[in-house]
Amino acid sequence: MAITAQDVNRLRQETGAGMMDCKKALTEANGDFETAKDILRKQGQKIASKRADNATSEGAVLTQVNADGTVGTVIALACETEPVSKVEDFRTLAQTVLAAAVSNTSGTKEDLLATPQADGRSLQDHITDLMGKIGEKIDVVSYETVTAERVVAYNHSNGKLGVLVGLTNTGGNEVTEVGKDVAMQIAAMKPIAVDKDGVDANTIQREIEIGKEQARAEGKPEEMLEKIAQGKLNKFYKESTLLNQEFVKDPSLTIAKLLDNTSKGMTVTEFKRVAIG
Repeated sequence: MAITAQDVNRLRQETGAGMMDCKKALTEANGDFETAKDILRKQGQKIASKRADNATSEGAVLTQVNADGTVGTVIALACETEPVSKVEDFRTLAQTVLAAAVSNTSGTKEDLLATPQADGRSLQDHITDLMGKIGEKIDVVSYETVTAERVVAYNHSNGKLGVLVGLTNTGGNEVTEVGKDVAMQIAAMKPIAVDKDGVDANTIQREIEIGKEQARAEGKPEEMLEKIAQGKLNKFYKESTLLNQEFVKDPSLTIAKLLDNTSKGMTVTEFKRVAIG
């Protein structure tokens, strides 16, 4: 049957796919709209399979904190190229992923992707559809939550970095400003743990061995290596764990001291730093 421009435009409006893709799908489906939609979805599945191993170094990181400030969510939706990360359909999809993440009580990526949308289809189906439309791999590469007495979020200006920080013992004080400062510290300084107790044993052992090797290369006596390595480990804690880091805005303070000065006993319970690229 003849495929009219009106038919093509209607399918385009309903699916968001390109004009040529819609025309090809309608032609293959002999004008049947539902069959044509299935063809376009299969096209997305083919692209997803074909580009499964492609790197996704662009995209968007979004955060949201609930109304009472006790639960924060951060997601990263990644794509292959920067231009795609700027298009409206991608940005809309990122907001859809965030909304689904906020409502997903299980906290797993698998359940997130299975979340039904308004049309009854899963979030993964919608992601696959957009892959078919734009011809690039799209993937939810991070999905994290933080629950605490108070959660503060920070989004970097490039849209590709987000931080959640959980605080306790806030004492009822206004903690938004100091929380934002701590979140920005995490964004800039990339701590690996809240405190030294949060550093895994393998990392500690590796740092000790590196310290010994450095001291040995400098000609230090063998009996001194362990002590020197422990000193280097303490420096590592100061540089790499959040509460022991110097506050970027005022190096005379550690983050632990900054928080305690704001409200006696205030500290960080956990944080999540999510970045693309």
